[in-house]
Amino acid sequence: MRIDSLPSNNAQTQGPARRRWLQEHAPQHLEQSAALMLEAVRRRSPALSRGIVVLGAGACTEIPLEKLARAADEVVLVDLDRAALLQAQAELPAASLGARVRLLTGDLTGGLSFLLQERLRRLPWQELERGEASALWDRLAALLDDCPVPDPPQIEDLPSASFGLAISSLVLSQLFSYPLLDLLDAVQQRAARHLEGQERHRRYQEAAQRFRLRVIAAHLHLLRDLVEPGGLVVLLSDVRGFLFKEDSPEQGGAIRRELPLVPYAFFDLVRQTFTLLDERRWEWLSDLPGAERPGRGYEVVGYLATVP
Repeated sequence: MRIDSLPSNNAQTQGPARRRWLQEHAPQHLEQSAALMLEAVRRRSPALSRGIVVLGAGACTEIPLEKLARAADEVVLVDLDRAALLQAQAELPAASLGARVRLLTGDLTGGLSFLLQERLRRLPWQELERGEASALWDRLAALLDDCPVPDPPQIEDLPSASFGLAISSLVLSQLFSYPLLDLLDAVQQRAARHLEGQERHRRYQEAAQRFRLRVIAAHLHLLRDLVEPGGLVVLLSDVRGFLFKEDSPEQGGAIRRELPLVPYAFFDLVRQTFTLLDERRWEWLSDLPGAERPGRGYEVVGYLATVP
């Protein structure tokens, strides 16, 4: 499953070395991310819990962990990658700050990849491979619609209504994209000749979109349930990716190709779940273009919200 590769992938894309790269090539990304989280701390009512939970914390590359720890009785960092969490905690400059940080290893989907994998395993792959592509993608569309999405996901040792501030840090699109990539990997391994058919199969594309929205809603409900009434939520999410390369001025400058990462209904779901206090958008570069490959970047939306 794709989630099994998270620790090795994160080792290349997170941590202090990556932060230094971003400070040079995408400083506004670090600045905007930290500013929204610290604005939430500033707006947090004294009557609320001083506990802060960060979902998808990883190595806290974009998260101002030291400042959050100084403003909290406890900061709970939640991620599937234990090594990245330990790295984030080890970067703190004082043992007293590290003592305020609790690390929690957990799957923010509540085991969705395993639920989907079990259903994929039970399919009659030989029969589907021999048949028409439409029959395979019809079956996979039905499988996605029937697959339960824990809503909200239950994460052990993470109590509900216990925090004054809950943060989701650039993890949302991974929660649905990894299971969907697992599905495509299964087709590649067992019925590769039908793989290209998914782009033209309307029923499958609609089912995949419904699946994304169910996962998004479950994550929003998790954030909502973690904070006390009147608590604050910060949600950072990549919403669009883009590839680009620099061409000569004679060819019109940079060439850019964009790809949406979340359904448009995501924005409505956020407004239906929370009362928005602030909304910000920015772009950041994750890779520079090379001679043989394009550069890559993302558009981010950042929300500061309260729970009605």
